[in-house]
Amino acid sequence: MPNPKRTSLLWPLLWRLCLAACPLLLVLAAGPAHAQWKWRDKAGHITVSDLPPPREVPDTDILARPDPRRELVPPLPASAALAGLPASAPMSPLEAELEARKRAADAARAAAARADQERVASQRADNCRRARGQEIALASGQRIARINAQGQREFLDDQARADELRAARDAIASDCR
Repeated sequence: MPNPKRTSLLWPLLWRLCLAACPLLLVLAAGPAHAQWKWRDKAGHITVSDLPPPREVPDTDILARPDPRRELVPPLPASAALAGLPASAPMSPLEAELEARKRAADAARAAAARADQERVASQRADNCRRARGQEIALASGQRIARINAQGQREFLDDQARADELRAARDAIASDCR
């Protein structure tokens, strides 16, 4: 059985400890309340938030900004921000998901760009191969025929051959690098 005299002395001590700790906890909890933004939106309503206003809000409509000297989380060093290193503060699950989606979108854009570059390189190689074959055929001196707009076959004269050879060499110069 507990000693009644001992428990009666313990309760006032616990209450004093709680009363001393409560203001300390309130002061610690009130720290983020100083980081408040206050702005007027397009409709003229005043909005207060711990997040900055949207980009479309002009600076003249921002009524209050958080005090930068009271910032609780230190900013990222410039080298860490440029290198894409994560912030020292832990991310919330929503921030982590958004970051993962951003990385996935960046990777998809990079893959699409690489695929597009490969497609363009393949087309250039094919154009180069065809232009070189055309140049060889035109320079060989053999008779070359083509089909005109009426569907009739016509042979290239010397001027047309020179024009076609110049076009083939231009294609070689642009696509065979």
